[in-house]
Amino acid sequence: WKVPHFEKMLYDNAQLISLYSNAYQISQNPIYKSRVKETIEFVRRNKMSPAGGIFSSFDADSENQFGHKEEGSFYVWNKDEIVEVLGASDKTEAFCSYFQITDKGNWEDGKNIPYINSSINAVATEYGMKPEDLKDFIDQSKDLLLEYRNQRPKPGLDDKVLTSWNALYLHGLVDAFRVFGEDEYYEDAISVGKFLKNEMLQSDGRLNRNYKDGKSVINAFLEDYALLSRAFVGLYQITFDESWLYDANLICEYAIEHFFDSNTGMFTFTSKLDAPLAAKTIDYSDNVIPGSNSSMARALYELGILFNDGDKMDKAKQMLHNVMPTIEQADDPGFFSNWLSLYLDVIDPPYEIAILGQGFRNKLASMQANYIPNALYIGGIDEGTLDLLKDKLVEDETIIYVCQNKVCKLPTSDVNTALKLIE
Repeated sequence: WKVPHFEKMLYDNAQLISLYSNAYQISQNPIYKSRVKETIEFVRRNKMSPAGGIFSSFDADSENQFGHKEEGSFYVWNKDEIVEVLGASDKTEAFCSYFQITDKGNWEDGKNIPYINSSINAVATEYGMKPEDLKDFIDQSKDLLLEYRNQRPKPGLDDKVLTSWNALYLHGLVDAFRVFGEDEYYEDAISVGKFLKNEMLQSDGRLNRNYKDGKSVINAFLEDYALLSRAFVGLYQITFDESWLYDANLICEYAIEHFFDSNTGMFTFTSKLDAPLAAKTIDYSDNVIPGSNSSMARALYELGILFNDGDKMDKAKQMLHNVMPTIEQADDPGFFSNWLSLYLDVIDPPYEIAILGQGFRNKLASMQANYIPNALYIGGIDEGTLDLLKDKLVEDETIIYVCQNKVCKLPTSDVNTALKLIE
């Protein structure tokens, strides 16, 4: 992938954080960990609003050295610029080789798009360097080049905050913390969650779509309800703070009342309270972000399990049933990936992993360090209010319960034993 999307969209960065976090957990490839760190740092550096939400995007175009708007100008380099910043040396030549930067350029008008097409080990061998020395030089050089690049005219910033895109970013932070356990990812997730709760969520479950300069002027769409509900469920699973779970449920309840179409058994994209359109839109497929109906179905299914709410689970299953004929006839089932993920959970229900006791945080972190995609985590210091946790607290111990379909295996205080109970 040589030519990037020069327009920097929050929804792309958010989903890449989730993708790379999961990829790292499966493969332990350190490059994925680096990409997560760099992406979160990019968002933190450039897109965080003073109020706590995340801005939407940067334009693709910015002024070049001649004062003309040019796509990608902020991100591309002449080799002479690289040498000017880093100095002429074999290390700089190795840096350029690693990022495919040449005198002639690999892009337009002698410019270079830095991209990686070989390993650090291979380049280090070519230039007679130790791989760790080359890696250190690359890391230091990227910081210097970032400082240099920040002196260029910046692309235009779209500084509105959108609920659905922020929900995707919150989900990404949850995934990053779950995999890497970095405190700053946890703190960022809480911060974004609080912004969405305080500024976008109303007491009756209604959501605002946008936020700018302290104002919101648009009612939220279905994608906002679906994605934020799922993000709050995720936030509960790394905090065990039930308030996030109850907010997720409130959002879903509002969506059922104001978006559900009983004639089709699906949700419309706009609320019944909004001005009527020529026809109410119902989306079935996924696109650049997960589809609003597939996301709502997944939110309903997860909340149905966590709250022991059969009506929500039945509604999610019925929605899946409604769309299956379309999926079966699709030329590219990839456009229905979110539905197919729900299908896997329906035919093989998620594990309900309950962790109760004073030491729940350490055991939760140890469990979540393992790639278990079909798991819902519940628990806390005490039993709380969820039916699934009733009568499971053991005094002066921290106990793990591995359950499925509300049937639990023998409890244990040992993480490795609990992992062996997951087939």
